[in-house]
Order: sequence, then structure tokens, then C-alpha cells
Amino acid sequence: MIKIFKHLKGSAVVITAIFVLLLVQALCELVLPAITSDMVNVGIQQGGIIDAVPSDIRQSELTRLMLYMTPDEAAFVKKSYSQGSPIDGEPVMQLKEMQKDEHSRLNGIFGRAITAADTAAGDGTSSTSGQQLPESFITQSAVPYIRNEYSALGKNTERMQTNYLLTAGGKMAALALLAMAAGVLVTVLSARVAASLSRVLRDKIYKKVVSFSGSELDRFSIASLITRSTNDIQQIQVMMTMLFRIVIYSPLLAAGGIIMALRTNTSMAWIIAVSAGAISVLILTLFSLAMPRFKKLQVLIDRLNLVTREILTGISVIRAFCTQRHEEKRFDQANRNLMRTNLFVNRVMTFMMPSMMFIMNGIAVLIVYTGAYGVNSGAMQVGDMMAFIQYTMLIIMSFLMMSMISIMLPRASVSAGRINQVIETQPLIKDPDRPVLPPANVRGMLEFRNVSFRYPNSDDYVLKDISFTASSGETVAFIGPTGSGKSTIVSLIPRFFDVTEGVILIDGVDIRSMSLRDLRERIGYVPQKSVLFSGTIGSNLRFGRQDAKEEEIERAAAVAQAAEFIEEKEGKYLSPIAQGGSNVSGGQKQRLSIARAVVRSPEIYLFDDSFSALDYKTDAAVRRALKKHATRSTTIVVSQRIGTILHADRILVLDKGSIVGRGTHRELLETCDVYLSIAMSQLSEEELDQNKSEEGND
Repeated sequence: MIKIFKHLKGSAVVITAIFVLLLVQALCELVLPAITSDMVNVGIQQGGIIDAVPSDIRQSELTRLMLYMTPDEAAFVKKSYSQGSPIDGEPVMQLKEMQKDEHSRLNGIFGRAITAADTAAGDGTSSTSGQQLPESFITQSAVPYIRNEYSALGKNTERMQTNYLLTAGGKMAALALLAMAAGVLVTVLSARVAASLSRVLRDKIYKKVVSFSGSELDRFSIASLITRSTNDIQQIQVMMTMLFRIVIYSPLLAAGGIIMALRTNTSMAWIIAVSAGAISVLILTLFSLAMPRFKKLQVLIDRLNLVTREILTGISVIRAFCTQRHEEKRFDQANRNLMRTNLFVNRVMTFMMPSMMFIMNGIAVLIVYTGAYGVNSGAMQVGDMMAFIQYTMLIIMSFLMMSMISIMLPRASVSAGRINQVIETQPLIKDPDRPVLPPANVRGMLEFRNVSFRYPNSDDYVLKDISFTASSGETVAFIGPTGSGKSTIVSLIPRFFDVTEGVILIDGVDIRSMSLRDLRERIGYVPQKSVLFSGTIGSNLRFGRQDAKEEEIERAAAVAQAAEFIEEKEGKYLSPIAQGGSNVSGGQKQRLSIARAVVRSPEIYLFDDSFSALDYKTDAAVRRALKKHATRSTTIVVSQRIGTILHADRILVLDKGSIVGRGTHRELLETCDVYLSIAMSQLSEEELDQNKSEEGND
């Protein structure tokens, strides 16, 4: 999974902005419970009076309270006030500006003095028992005195309370709006980063797959590569969208919540430990059950895609052989396996949310139960208990969010591994470090020199000691039984595979020393199975040469005997071609593939049984036109039909991977038993006798 993050380099600025916004949001979320606590403690319970330190006090009252202070305390208090404007002839003392720690000391002094004064007024004796009470209780006990003193000075205490509540409420609203704005921006930016990462990964997978040789394509099935490019990347995108929001934000919120909760009240810290332990046990239990199934899910999706692709591709064959019921069972089996695994994972995960809510509610009850004793004894205030509940809920919610990402992380981790497996695969066939360019005065010279080949991970040779030379303007044909290695020879020339032994040369240069682009630009390849791409007829013919002129396109179509059916279409060369060429016949598709190769005007034409869908008349017409058009090109033809290669300059007969005959058609009829047996299976006795008599007359 970590390897995926290296593809985020282009989003560094956006990720930095996300970090800053998450920090802002976390701070806002953590400050809100503290303000709520102050609203309850100060705004409601204390009527907006913050503490036991009066900002204004009559001099007579200050003198009276000093009687309940030590000399040092009285001196500190006297130094903290200055003479203010008298009210109704009564001198008034005003509090000076001071440091926070000085104000805190003053609060304790006044709280104890006011409590002692009230106690003395109540029973007629002085008492210092207030000094043993908690500071919060002393402050609350002093509030009625402060309120009465402010009333005596003519201040509106109700307005003071209202102003405090409105100010605190305004702060809460501003922080909530700021947190909301930060959250929205984080979501938008996270989605942007995730989408950007998906684009980068898809691009890298595509470029890597395009560079794969046949060996790598055999290693990764087509269905698996499609799954990795779609479903696996989608898993990464969903995970990345929530990654910053949860993986970064949740720990910030949890750590901040613990710190703020302990600042609120340390006596209930054990409750936080209990909640964290309960959640950890729950998550570990659930994921120990679900993790193995998470890893299995993607493999089952691969299997379902493979079966679906095979069925849809071969639907006509399935119908022809009436095997719909069998294929339905095969699909149903793959579908049910995926369903069972998904159901098991979902059933395990359904326990998470109810269990989390049970823990949250249980912890809330435990805090209220424990906090009630603290409130009753004066050790804490109601607002502090409410804040502690909120902080604890934030901590639990952080664990809940982390558990949610833990649901996606295993699948995303598996997907990341599968994506990296494709990206990090090094193709066996790649450009040389120092490509060699063939001389400009040589064109179309192809030579196989003692070439042998076996497929990767196979011990059996497909080709053994193949040697031949084809010159410019020459047509060399290959024929032989099925599995004799004809198509393999064609695949070796453009380096779809590399030879195991020997060397292939084009224009006197080993093709492994040439760049792949330079090599393949010299070749016009027409595959055994014609492939067209969605677009138009013109775009398909220009596939190998985008700058081809209109007259070149038309000439190539005429050579491939495709001009007639193209001109009959309403849009002519702008007529649409459906995906895979499904809106044209097999013969039309094959002629368009031939025309596409002709447009390129290559040095070497490779026809891998490319005339099989053509009737004999069209086949002969295409070959005659090619002979006239490609006078300076080398033509390599693989065919199963004698009629297609009858007039080739040289015919090579393959059997079990070896050349068992070479020569012209008439020569091979006399010298090669394999060729003769093929000819006898395709030609009549009259045609064979005619060829033999022509040989005799020669």
C-alpha cells in the first residue's frame, strides 16, 4: 500500500492544504466542548459571572473581606485594585490588569474570603472550613455575593448573563461554521487527490500493459488486467477519498480528545482507558474473522469477470452447441462464491456499528454515574461532566472512524498489491540501451539464422533451427499442419516474443538491437484474427499512419478489394465501425485489416493466415493487386490454403517446428511428402496432374 503513495507527488500542495484544514477542523471540534462547559458552568449556573474576583467592588466591602484574609493575601488584593469613580458617594475599587496566574491566585483568595464571610454571617462565628472545599465549589459559593455586589453598584446582572451566553453561543456558531467549511474543503480536495491518483494509476497500468510481450500477457489474464484497471483502482480511489479524513483526522481528534478530557477531569481517566480497550478488543476480534475473506474477494471478482467475459465472447458458440444450461451453472457457481464471501464479510461487519453504539452509550452512562458523585461532592461541575462526555464520545468516534477505514484498508491493500504487481513487472522485451539503425540503402531484407523458440516456462521447442532469407520484392510463404509453428514465426518478427536461440535480422541488423518503434514501423502486420477499433472506416485505415492522404486510403482500399463495399455505404470512408468491427462481415473485416497494412507502405508485410475469410476469387484479386503494389516490399504469408500460396516465390513447409521442405509449388509436389499430402487434401487430381505436367514441360 505504501508504494501507491509515491504516485501522489503531483498532489503535494493539495495534500499540504488538506493537512492544514484537518488541523483547523480538529481544533474547532476540540474547543467546542470546552465552550459548552463554560456556557453551563458560567453562563447558566453562575449567571455570567466568571469567577470569585469582582471587577468592581465597594471599598467598604473590600475592607470587610480583607478581614478574612491573611496579611499577605490582603496586601496582594490591595495592590490588585485601584480607586475608581464613586457611586452615590460610595468609593469604588476597580481591578487592575494582571497576569493569568495572578488572577487565579486572586480568585482563590476572594473565594475563601467570601465563603468565610458568609459562614460567619450565618452562625456569627468566623470559619476557615471553606479553605478545605474544592476551588470550583468555592467559586460557585462566591457567585451570589458577587451578583449582589454588582446589583448594589447598579449593574444589570441579567444583561451580563445574556451577553455572556450570546458571546459564547456566537463563538460556538463561528467554530462550527469554520469546522464545517474545513470539512467540506477536505472532502472536495480529498476527492480531487483520489481521482488524480486513479488517473495516474490507470495511465501507468495502460502504458505497462501496452509494453507487455506475449509472456506477460499470458501471466496476467485479460480478465484480471481489466479487473485491476477498474475494480482495483476504484477500491484505491474510495479508500484515498476517506484516507485523509479518517487516517489523519481521527488520530488528531483522539489524541486531542484525550488531552482535553484529562484537563477537564483526571479522576475519570480510567473510563477512557476502559472505552479504548473495549473498542480495540471489538475491532481485533471482528477483523481476525474478516481479514482472510477480504483477501479472497478480489480473486473471486477476477474469476467472475473471467467467466463473464468467456460467456459473452463465445455466446454464439454456446447457443450453437446448446450449452446455455452448463454456462449458466458455471456463472452461477462463480457468482455464488463471490456472494457467499461478501455476505460473510458483511455479516461480520454488521456487528461493528451496534457494538460501537452499545459501548458509546455504556460509557456515557458510566461517566454520568461516576460524575454525579463528583458534582454532588463539589469536585466537578455539571458543565465539566458534559464536556468530559463529549470528549469521550469524540475519542470513541475517532476509533469508530479508524475501524471504518480498517474495513476498506484490507481490500484496498490487496488491490494496491495487485496494481503494483502489474506496474512493477518488467517486460522481457524492451528497447536496447543503444538502438542500432539499419543502413538506409537496404530495404526489406529479412533473415532467420538458426532460430529456435520455446514459450516461457515450457521445455518443448515450438521452432527448431529455422533458417531462411527473404529479399525485397520477394514473397515467402509458410504452410504446414496445425501446430507446426507457422504463426509463431510471424510473431517473432515484430518481437511479440524473443527467439530462444539464433537471430532474426532485418536489413542486416539483429532485431533485438533495434528500437521496438523503429522495428515495428517497418512492418505491416495483418493478424490471423482481424481486429478493428470503434470509429470510422477511415480512422481504422489510418490506424498505423495518421498522416495518410485521402488518395492513399482509397488506393489501399482498392488493393485490398474493399473499395467496392466501402463506396456502397452512405458515409463511405466516414461510415462508423462498431466495437470489434461487429457491424461488418468477416470478409469485409479482413479486407479492411489488409488495407490498413497497405496504407502503411511497410518494408515487410506479414500475413498470418489473413486470407482465410476471403473467397478464392477475392483472394486471388487481393494477391494480384498486392504483387503490383508492393514491388519493393518483402511479403511473408502464412496460410492453410494451397491456392493462396500457389504463386509464391518460395514456399517453406513446416512440420513439428522444423522446415521439412522448401521451393516452389511444383518443386514441392515432387520433393516434399508433407506438402503433397496437404495439396492432395485441397486440390483435385486434375489440378495436381496439371501442375506436374507443367513441371515436366518446363
